[in-house]
Amino acid sequence: MWVFGYGSLIWNPGFNYQERSVATLDDHHRSFCILSTSARGTPQQTGLGLALTKLPGAQCQGVAFHVSPQDQAPTLAYLREREAGVYLETIIDVSLTDGRIVPAVTFVADTGHTDFVGGLSQEEQAARISKASGQLGSNSDYLFSTVESLSAFGIKDVPMSKLAQHVRALVRKQNLP
Repeated sequence: MWVFGYGSLIWNPGFNYQERSVATLDDHHRSFCILSTSARGTPQQTGLGLALTKLPGAQCQGVAFHVSPQDQAPTLAYLREREAGVYLETIIDVSLTDGRIVPAVTFVADTGHTDFVGGLSQEEQAARISKASGQLGSNSDYLFSTVESLSAFGIKDVPMSKLAQHVRALVRKQNLP
């Protein structure tokens, strides 16, 4: 079984795996489009979580993890709990850097969920992310860790990098005396 990670799973998978590889998912893109009221925000200061949404012609690069047969059941249970609610579990083909195409479990946005907020401008995303913090830490650290991990794997995501620059500028401004 393969698992495709496009956000925090890249830098914090939380499960055992035998192999990992940069992978490409066609016709989807990664964006901050899920309201977070606990993990990276509060009901008073909602943060944003990453999700995949369909976008014909787009490509999302992330990391695919190969899970051994004996680890599949606990890994799926863990992922289903971690991604429960606003995400839909799906199996979709991803292309690995060595040319293999493998079916991978991934979690995509439930665009009908009340916490789905697709289409936010970069300014709206940056404003939320720069201020929010929740049980798992600050929303800005979540963004920065994701961008740093993408870069470490040689993945270029220009919109995410620009968003990180925007958020860094806002955080600096907010921390001025």
